[in-house]
Amino acid sequence: MFKALGCLAVVVVIVILAALVLGGTYNHLVGLAQAVDAQWAQVENVYQRRADLIPNLVATVQGAANFEKSVLTEVTQARASVGQVSARDLPNDPQAFARFEQAQNALTGALSRLLVVVERYPDIKANQNFRDLQAQLEGSENRITVERMRYNERAQEYNTARLRFPTNLVAGVFGFKEKAYFKAQAGAERAPQVQFNFGSPSPAGPGTPAAPASPR
Repeated sequence: MFKALGCLAVVVVIVILAALVLGGTYNHLVGLAQAVDAQWAQVENVYQRRADLIPNLVATVQGAANFEKSVLTEVTQARASVGQVSARDLPNDPQAFARFEQAQNALTGALSRLLVVVERYPDIKANQNFRDLQAQLEGSENRITVERMRYNERAQEYNTARLRFPTNLVAGVFGFKEKAYFKAQAGAERAPQVQFNFGSPSPAGPGTPAAPASPR
């Protein structure tokens, strides 16, 4: 009788300990997942801030005479493509996450090409509104880089914990999915630069002769 009660007590203790471990592991995963989601919200915010600058940037630039309309069209279309990608629950959907990243990278490229073209228009570069937008855009690009890096750090922390034993068992039972990462872009080892070179001379036009090479 007493032996049976002793065995039962041992079983109860084991069950209680297992429940505590299970609960602690589950709560730990929840906390890590919430940290990833919170950082993802920051990524969305900085991308949205950049997108909100584009209409004013386009409006400022398109007033210049003979400005390349195809460049403005590319920027506008790239911004529209970004808006077509739903950002809901993207960290848990690798394919949708990749589409979102691709659309944002396309917008980054379109903006870079726009700024290169602007270099040939001194009137635009002298515009105070354009200067203000330059400062805001540069700040947005820097914040995007920082927030993407922080997101990857949170995602890596979560994914690493999710794969460890016995956490992986809990993750499998309760459906904790792997979080997607941002991929490194070409030149990601350098801080992004949005330069308008206000004080520099505009690049030579097609008809301008090249400077003679210095003698050796």
